[in-house]
Amino acid sequence: MASIFTKIINGEIPCYKVAESETCFAFLDINPLSKGHTLVVPKKEVNYIFDVEDELYLDLMLFAKKVSKAMEKVIPCARIGVTVIGLEVPHAHVHLIPINGIGDMNFAKPKLSFSKDELAEVAQKIAAEIR
Repeated sequence: MASIFTKIINGEIPCYKVAESETCFAFLDINPLSKGHTLVVPKKEVNYIFDVEDELYLDLMLFAKKVSKAMEKVIPCARIGVTVIGLEVPHAHVHLIPINGIGDMNFAKPKLSFSKDELAEVAQKIAAEIR
């Protein structure tokens, strides 16, 4: 059975897409820790990030870097935090989280809520900065 991320990549489930390459896909997390919290996934469904083949792993990390550089231009923050937990969805994914301190990456804290319009605007602004 396809993961929810595969369904998003295939357009079966709507998302707030930030960027797409031949091998990777980036979209806003709908349960974000901060404004602009983005998920970056390989298009190929692999459960565990360290099982991703080397070439795709490199593509994923370079793609995540490109997305994070665009995020920095749009979201006021000290840094873009990076984390890979991988327990909630059986599809390798990287969290890119705008942060101002380490506590901003605490997944136990309540998630934020943004309107559809706010999410669409942030996704569009980040997408516009992708180079």
